[in-house]
Amino acid sequence: VIQRIFYTVNRSWSGKITCNELRKSNFLQNVALLEEEPDINQLTEYFSYEHFYVIYCKFWELDTDHDLYIDRKDLARHNDHAISSRMIERIFSGAVTRGRKAQKDGKISYADFVWFLISEEDKKTPTSIEYWFRCMDLDGDGALSMYELEYFYEEQCQKLDNMAIEPLPFEDCLCQMLDLVKPQHEGKITLHDLKQCKLTNVFFDTFFNIEKYLDHEQKDQFSMLRDGEGESQDVSDWEKYAAEEYDILVAEEAASDQWNDGYEAELNPVDHQRASVLKYQMERRPFFEMPSHLADVDLDEYDYDEDFE
Repeated sequence: VIQRIFYTVNRSWSGKITCNELRKSNFLQNVALLEEEPDINQLTEYFSYEHFYVIYCKFWELDTDHDLYIDRKDLARHNDHAISSRMIERIFSGAVTRGRKAQKDGKISYADFVWFLISEEDKKTPTSIEYWFRCMDLDGDGALSMYELEYFYEEQCQKLDNMAIEPLPFEDCLCQMLDLVKPQHEGKITLHDLKQCKLTNVFFDTFFNIEKYLDHEQKDQFSMLRDGEGESQDVSDWEKYAAEEYDILVAEEAASDQWNDGYEAELNPVDHQRASVLKYQMERRPFFEMPSHLADVDLDEYDYDEDFE
């Protein structure tokens, strides 16, 4: 609850909250909301425990040395290398990351990974649209040119070729994306254009996420339009992803615990006693000892079957 209060007031863990900050925030209303809700995980305005658990497990899986920082190679392994290397480079360029030390060392922190994962799994929110727009805006002029779109699409074509899938020519892909976004000015796509688009997830996935791009290609246009018009639904793409991943993680953990418990349970008491005696005898057995009579067999005199190979 304390963490949620700090999150609501938009403060770091400095331990101090001023009266003005409380007045500006909906502090009292949020405290009352937390008290009325028996299960705080149902309050999607905040990070629930399930959300935190999913994010931390994903980060811990990529952070192989567990120094709480991940580099380019670590992030590239996310979702089985679905995100293009050119986009990975843009993420580490400092366009959407904070912390000079982390950027200097070529790494991103856990906080930056939170923004990345939420933006990756829900590309329809204003924050995620801004996130990916800044990554794709190579020259920082506030608009995506046709050159910038082609730059990211080239790697997508290479991945499709490696998968023995014939890629759509860039000119045809560009026509589809322009029809999708409907930019106000010819020859460039602005941040405002993307925020007005109902299918920004399809637009972004086309240029840097090969797995989701193929998923979109398998759907018909009418189903995608229905998904885009369903923005008013209560459950967002991020909440769907977090719920599915949490169920998978919990099931894997339960299966692992059940396997560990069942390994000892397979032995009945008599077998367990015999195993304990055998273990005791093997522990007392010296490392060097007189060989048994089986060691006296001369392999040259052993009678092999003629058909033995």
